[in-house]
Amino acid sequence: MIKHVQEQVGGFGSQADAPGAAAAQVIAPLPRVSIQAFCETPEIARLIEQSTSDRRMEKAHVKVQMGGGLAASEAYKNAPTPNVIVVEGDAHRERLLETLDRLSEVCDNDTKVVVIGQVNDVLLYRELMRLGVSDYLVPPFGVVDLVRSLSEIFRAPGADPVGRTVAFVGAKGGVGASTVAHNVSWAIARQLKLDCVVVDLDLAFGTAGLDFNQDPPQGVAEVVFAPDRLDAALVDRLLSKCTEQLSLLAAPATLDRVYDFHEDVFDPLLEILRSNVPCAVLDIPHVWTAWSKRALIAADEVVLVASPDLANLRNAKNMIDLLRSARPNDAAPRLVLNQVSVPKRAEIKPGDFAKALDLQPSAVIAFDPQLFGTAANNGQMIAETSPSNKVNEAFLELAKKLTGKSEARRVKKTMLDPIMARINWKKAG
Repeated sequence: MIKHVQEQVGGFGSQADAPGAAAAQVIAPLPRVSIQAFCETPEIARLIEQSTSDRRMEKAHVKVQMGGGLAASEAYKNAPTPNVIVVEGDAHRERLLETLDRLSEVCDNDTKVVVIGQVNDVLLYRELMRLGVSDYLVPPFGVVDLVRSLSEIFRAPGADPVGRTVAFVGAKGGVGASTVAHNVSWAIARQLKLDCVVVDLDLAFGTAGLDFNQDPPQGVAEVVFAPDRLDAALVDRLLSKCTEQLSLLAAPATLDRVYDFHEDVFDPLLEILRSNVPCAVLDIPHVWTAWSKRALIAADEVVLVASPDLANLRNAKNMIDLLRSARPNDAAPRLVLNQVSVPKRAEIKPGDFAKALDLQPSAVIAFDPQLFGTAANNGQMIAETSPSNKVNEAFLELAKKLTGKSEARRVKKTMLDPIMARINWKKAG
């Protein structure tokens, strides 16, 4: 949750504007985020449903259900939270704070919360802002007021970027880094319900289009060769939709021109993706150029895919050492050992491989040419070809780690304790 205080002249919280005032203001479209609302009254549920038809909500995925904050806290006990939770509370101040207390125990760190209340109470409003609630709305308000509130969560000055970039790269060519990247992206979109964009940066030989059974006429090349036209709208037009929440920025995979780029060629694209998509997966080819090095260093997370042999070990150690030196304040790259246990091949044991790098693998994936070959030839992910295969669990666990969904929930009791102590003391008295 982020702190987003929206002071208004003559009041507090977000209330309905004067007629025509809302239309006169410019409201930025929402990025590709997931929003789930838990309502107490049919009127608020209908209003949120109506907001989904607003043009500025086109990219957002909105789900509305009843039950209020109690239903929300139950829903996320064993499930990741979306980008935004909208909770309708009642007029009972202490009960609202208790509900938010329970919700805070199951919220992921980066989830924003918007509260719809019944009491126009400045003290309550200020307490909610201090606790990190993004906005507090008090009826009556309209669709435009709600859309504005949601938009400003992501567009307000100083707001955190919407998403993160995850770079996948192989320690050696042919180790399956692209395959791992694509299957993890699938898990992020289909199982964690986060919007994800796969960016195939291997412009000459990229396989993302084949793996996702897509043949888009345009893709990442248009971004590179027309930088003066680059904006969020252009990127959105170039995306090829693979599933409801998974999109692809494909490589041309042609040799009609060379792809020698300046080191910062992809910087504008990555900034647009960070501002508009919860997760961007960069499929980086096994090359060592100024731009590939820059993309790895600039990524929020780096996943290094290797096979357990000596050349992979040497290359992995060199890359890990460089990344640790260039990113002293970031987490170490995540290691994935792929194509393990190839018959009749001399291999370094996964434990010895990890010990040499001083890095525990985030996933160890066994060699299974039949499974992976069938999926590749059919233009499918492993979860489509063989839904019950255990390798899907490895992809899902890695997806959770990369998106922060497997980290410990951020317990906000330390911030709520003083308030809850006062409430409990009054009850005891």
